[in-house]
Amino acid sequence: MDFSNLRAFLNDIVEDVIPGVDLAVYIRHKPVFRHAAGFSDKEKGIRMKGDETYFGYSVTKLLTCVCALTLFEKGAFLMSDPIHEYLPEFKDMQVAEIDPAGSVRMRPAKRDITFRDLFTMTAGLDYNLGAKDIVETVQKTNGEAPTREIMRAIAKAPLSFDPGEHWQYSLCHDVLGGLIEVISGIRFETYMKKTLFEPLEMKSSAMHLTDALKARLAMQYQNDGDKGVNPIGTQNHFVLGNKYDSGGAGLITSVEDYIRFADMLAMGGVGATGERILSKATVDLMRTNHLGDTQMKDFNWIQMTGYGYGLGVRTMVDRSRGSLSPVGEFGWGGAAGAYILIDPEREMSVYFAEHMRNSLEPFVHPRIRNILYACLES
Repeated sequence: MDFSNLRAFLNDIVEDVIPGVDLAVYIRHKPVFRHAAGFSDKEKGIRMKGDETYFGYSVTKLLTCVCALTLFEKGAFLMSDPIHEYLPEFKDMQVAEIDPAGSVRMRPAKRDITFRDLFTMTAGLDYNLGAKDIVETVQKTNGEAPTREIMRAIAKAPLSFDPGEHWQYSLCHDVLGGLIEVISGIRFETYMKKTLFEPLEMKSSAMHLTDALKARLAMQYQNDGDKGVNPIGTQNHFVLGNKYDSGGAGLITSVEDYIRFADMLAMGGVGATGERILSKATVDLMRTNHLGDTQMKDFNWIQMTGYGYGLGVRTMVDRSRGSLSPVGEFGWGGAAGAYILIDPEREMSVYFAEHMRNSLEPFVHPRIRNILYACLES
């Protein structure tokens, strides 16, 4: 293995646009490559050290889905179960439709939202955290926004389509976090800590920013195109309050921590600590494409070319679209540029971190993937 081309690519993107990057590759629980470049705070001239923390944003979704799948393995629910059996506010949902005259009308959904719909982003929910009922709930709770209260607010919005009909990126995994809280009987962040952080020895991860994690937090940037790349501070606007455990975007983590989680999935559900988190059968279910033909047409992001969608993850289904990774390689990304690649056949995991919104994901992530696989053969 010769990772010189991967190292060169990381150095090049730092020179071009991205202030700082950090990437780790593990094979069979062992680190085989690590490279950090650029700045954790460019304005202050602080270079990357490799121990920085970041807002993970949507890479949170994988942890949420794994937490939910641990309950699935215990028989707490079936994929076909209606979620209103646990969150009653999601019973009798309405669908918003536009009639031929251009007016919006409401009608009852043809069926209930199931757990499978949430895992696969096919529930009909949207990603509007600025919805009236959500904003009012945050205000009424003095900015605390307890997870359970936000679930009630989300349920007041009409669905975009009947559950199961289409794929739409949405608050599905936030609702999955709320379900975990109800089913487990403990706060969602506590369940994640006990289920993942502690057994995998992820000591720099949390659902809310602590003073210790903030002290290591890389500066967050916004890529404004022609206006340049500008610092935007240290706030995650997807975390609505100090009592809202966002299953979709709440994670703070480090490269060293997240690669331990990704490595566990690459190794069939067993972490480097020897702790089994999931069965191999469940990991395989997670990386199976669950979308039909109509839903695959919705899943059309350019960086997902060749992929289907499993239980909270992209999953490679068609290498002919230009991928050097194998069928069954899976993972996801985050709004500030994070990227996970998991290959159970090679027992390999990759975690890439940057901290820049509008992160050039369609350019960066597929190139990291293809350069990596070429490096493995050199």
